[in-house]
Amino acid sequence: MGTTRAVRAESWPDAFDYDPSEGTLEIRTAVGEAAVFPVRSQVAADPWMIRFLAHLDGERNLSGHTMAGYLQDVGQFAAFVWPGEAELPPYDWALPERMRARQFLVAFHRAGCAPATTRRKLAALRTFYRFLIREGLLGKNPFSGLRGPRRAFGLPIVLNEGQVASLLAAPVQELEALQAGAAGGLPPEAVYARLRDAALLEVLYSTGGRVTEVAGLRLDRVNLTDGVARVLGKGRKERLCVLGRPARAALGRALEFAERLWPEAAARDGVLFRNLQGGVLTPRSIERNLKHWLAAAGLPDAITPHKLRHSFATHLLNAGADLRSVQELLGHASLSTTQIYTHVSIERLKEVYRKSHPRA
Repeated sequence: MGTTRAVRAESWPDAFDYDPSEGTLEIRTAVGEAAVFPVRSQVAADPWMIRFLAHLDGERNLSGHTMAGYLQDVGQFAAFVWPGEAELPPYDWALPERMRARQFLVAFHRAGCAPATTRRKLAALRTFYRFLIREGLLGKNPFSGLRGPRRAFGLPIVLNEGQVASLLAAPVQELEALQAGAAGGLPPEAVYARLRDAALLEVLYSTGGRVTEVAGLRLDRVNLTDGVARVLGKGRKERLCVLGRPARAALGRALEFAERLWPEAAARDGVLFRNLQGGVLTPRSIERNLKHWLAAAGLPDAITPHKLRHSFATHLLNAGADLRSVQELLGHASLSTTQIYTHVSIERLKEVYRKSHPRA
């Protein structure tokens, strides 16, 4: 039994990012099912798309992750308008009319995608066409005036403190169990995978960072002595995040072990979290690996890294932190975005009141 689990540890399922050459994109629907949509990957070679991405980078200072989202959304629209595989850029962006644009958005709605997904497609394509009009290529925007589905204002799903503790403990507990059952010892990559994921989960919860922000951390942005990480958020805005004692300890162990596996790598590229080939661990890989630790901790599969961010904010407010401080730690531009977590805290207080007050 121990030998079998050791083999499983050696083949740790680090995932790979979406590969545009596959031509499809899997989107999680509102009910948790997967809907697959075609993507015209060749849109990246379209001259107007190249200019649009340069505009997003140079003028709007957007992150690479955000620009990839725009490329993905425009690529899906291109596949919808020009479904034939032989269609290559440059594309005639004046061809799609308002009805075709509307049909594109309706396709996501009918597939059961979350309202936020459809609204993002609308915003991305509207922005793309505004750029084309600004540059003088077109005279009208087929997405102008179209309305997305009504925004759903549900409260964020959060883990309680006990659930978070179980999740954060899962990688180390599994590592200890595997080491106890493996007579010949574990492969070093198996040990590193669990030390790394233990550190990742601690950093996600300690900083409240987005998964892309944490995946993008570099060694020169982390100070383990002072317990501070300099995070690049949306719009490439930098903010300081706090690393608690457990996060610092877990990071120290993971980095020490990574140095044994890849002695020269840290000085060469400064990567903080590595995959098992020594390269950069991607956000998609983090999301995939999280599913394993959720199962190990007995938690719902629907929990995402962003739910840890929600939990971070809610737990701070529950403990008495002021809203402005939480806003700064999360990197929210508007206080109204942070205020959603006060509703979660109020709901928790109401629940405590109902359970505890004699005349509730």
